[in-house]
Amino acid sequence: MKKFILSLVCLTMAGIALAQNATLPQNITIKALDGSSVQTSALQNDGKPMIISFWATWCKPCNRELNTIKEVYEEWQEETGVKLIAISIDDARSATRVKPHVNGNGWEYEVYIDQNQDFKRAMNVVNVPHTFVVNGKGEIVWQHTSFVEGSEEELLEIVKKAAAESAE
Repeated sequence: MKKFILSLVCLTMAGIALAQNATLPQNITIKALDGSSVQTSALQNDGKPMIISFWATWCKPCNRELNTIKEVYEEWQEETGVKLIAISIDDARSATRVKPHVNGNGWEYEVYIDQNQDFKRAMNVVNVPHTFVVNGKGEIVWQHTSFVEGSEEELLEIVKKAAAESAE
């Protein structure tokens, strides 16, 4: 049993290591809040880091994470140039709630809807919130699921590192 658990841990760690420095899928269509279609290849930040957060209106930890970041987002942008892109996985039944939800929370992020969850599947997102940091080269350098108070500090450190590497 111990060997099985050790093997499982090793395989999981190998999978996480392989996921690092992967790039974003390019040809997936998502929807902007105005209803227009956007290709995931358009998700860029002029060589600066991006945070891509998969979330849903019904997900309490997702809302806590995005509201916590909202409080410090302007400072993060000034310090690192980071852009946060929030990808809602709300389906057809709840997608109409996304725009009022975003406006009601005062989120100044780029927000898109992945109603068919194609982008979610391509990024291997199982649970939300699932947050990625993408460096200036478009490589995924970090990912994390769930949210607890204080997680935003770790996220900021990863973004700072990605920003420093982009500046080199």
